[in-house]
Amino acid sequence: MLAGGRSAGHFAHPSPRASPRQPAARRGEFRQTADMKAILKTEGTAGLRLAEVPEPDIGPTDDLIRVKRAGICGTDLHIYRWDRWSQRRITPPRILGHEFMGEVVQIGELVDNVVAGDRVSAESHVVCGHCELCRTGNAHVCRNTSIIGVDRDGAFAELVAVPAGNLVPLPDAVSDDQAAIFDPLGNAFHTVLHDDVTGRKVVIIGCGPIGLFAVGIARAAGAATVIAIEPRAQRVDIARRMGAHLVFRPGEDAVEEAVLDATDGYGAEIVCEMSGSPDGIRTAFRVARNGGHVQLLGLPRDEVSVDLARDVIFKGLHVYGVVGRRLYETWHQMRDFLSAGLLDIEPVITHRMPMEDFEEAFRAMESGEAAKVILAVA
Repeated sequence: MLAGGRSAGHFAHPSPRASPRQPAARRGEFRQTADMKAILKTEGTAGLRLAEVPEPDIGPTDDLIRVKRAGICGTDLHIYRWDRWSQRRITPPRILGHEFMGEVVQIGELVDNVVAGDRVSAESHVVCGHCELCRTGNAHVCRNTSIIGVDRDGAFAELVAVPAGNLVPLPDAVSDDQAAIFDPLGNAFHTVLHDDVTGRKVVIIGCGPIGLFAVGIARAAGAATVIAIEPRAQRVDIARRMGAHLVFRPGEDAVEEAVLDATDGYGAEIVCEMSGSPDGIRTAFRVARNGGHVQLLGLPRDEVSVDLARDVIFKGLHVYGVVGRRLYETWHQMRDFLSAGLLDIEPVITHRMPMEDFEEAFRAMESGEAAKVILAVA
């Protein structure tokens, strides 16, 4: 099965490491094509299958990556369950997986920004690179986007073909496990750092993996107070380990009153809504102070009713919808925070398993036992 979609059409500046040895590495004449192991959706029913499939070919602007680590995302869980969204979006057969890192093993003829052997992660959104949005610094909302592991074959496999412009070389200071989850970590960076959090009171609503990352990012970026809102006991503990000053639990705490008490009655300057629940979204608007900023990342399943006049307009709120990562500012932020030791994401990684145990991994996610699960592929 070959990866669908197209190359990104945008490239990083050539690396100074593109040396005379690059042409031989680029051609990859001696790599023999064969079958590889992959986790894929083979038909329109619940579940996934581990199977042998043909290795992918690459085009002149693509690279072939040997996958070492891959993270399981909530999107993968939706596809595993074969819910309504998946049925509308996925066309089997499809190899899943868009959070990953690995090593470059073959380089397209026109590629000069990496060499064979480089450790890389990759942006999962493949954009056109030539539309008005892409050319004005807004490629993250390109209308021609295709997504690795959703619209084209992904990284729950021994090898994955990726447009060269989507690759991000990794410094040695960033571990394989950290690099494998740059994609969801980037969502958290984009959400939290859309506005300056330094010295401000920040509320994170929903402590799934991305919300937990957001707690740590807000602390690392200098927030004066970080307040997490999360109902599940096991996530409350991780939120504290990630640096939350205060954690409130809906159902046990009067959340809105508690946030107001912790913010001198004004509310938070910045609220990051990561849950996607209707109650979480409404709470986000209510705990933001007048003139505050609300960043919306969580995806609700259905329409959400909000009192716009009372909770948004008359409060003068700034509301920002978060889509993926800013290309590639967010990636540079992640690299630099982790390389400098400013952020520890280890508490969020609760499970590590070999790729063959993917069924157990998905069960751990479905039960809520797991926060972030990483599959070891190679």
